[in-house]
Amino acid sequence: MSKFLTEQQIRDAARNAGIEYAALKAVIEVEARSSGFFSTGEPAILFERHKFWQQLGSMRWFTMRLKIMALHPRICNKVAGGYGRFSEQHDKLRIASSYNREAALKSASWGIGQVMGYHWEALGYTSLQQFINAMYHSEAKQLEAMIRYIKVNNLTDELQRHDWAGFARGYNGVAYKKNNYDEKLRQAHRKYK
Repeated sequence: MSKFLTEQQIRDAARNAGIEYAALKAVIEVEARSSGFFSTGEPAILFERHKFWQQLGSMRWFTMRLKIMALHPRICNKVAGGYGRFSEQHDKLRIASSYNREAALKSASWGIGQVMGYHWEALGYTSLQQFINAMYHSEAKQLEAMIRYIKVNNLTDELQRHDWAGFARGYNGVAYKKNNYDEKLRQAHRKYK
């Protein structure tokens, strides 16, 4: 079985989720950029240093996160950014995991939907590890996580209405305009319509 999605799998997933194919395809294009996997075979991720800071704080690792930030400000930081190249993402994850694996896995966005690891429970996975295993398994499993995220956050209606700003706000947060997510979605949808 291939790790990569076929067009038929996307069409079937869209139909089963009650989402227009062109709208789902637009979200995949904008979020995944091209693939749910890097050339190394590892899932496409973006490690979020400020999320690692927050995750460690929620575990009350206040002193330790200050020490980690002093040693690795690109791994642990109060401020978002410092993303670097895609090729660096799993290295960052490995360094963060050496301090706290759970917090590290929760601090990355995963796969074609770039779903944050800390959403695993809300999305109905039995454990964080089950979510991570799905992200390593295939783009089909990554797409399933993305659709779960869309449904849990009640964003299906926004996709059906082509309310790109509403969808982008719900999916990417209030800073979506900074990255022009709504316009990118609109353009991608036009291409697949």
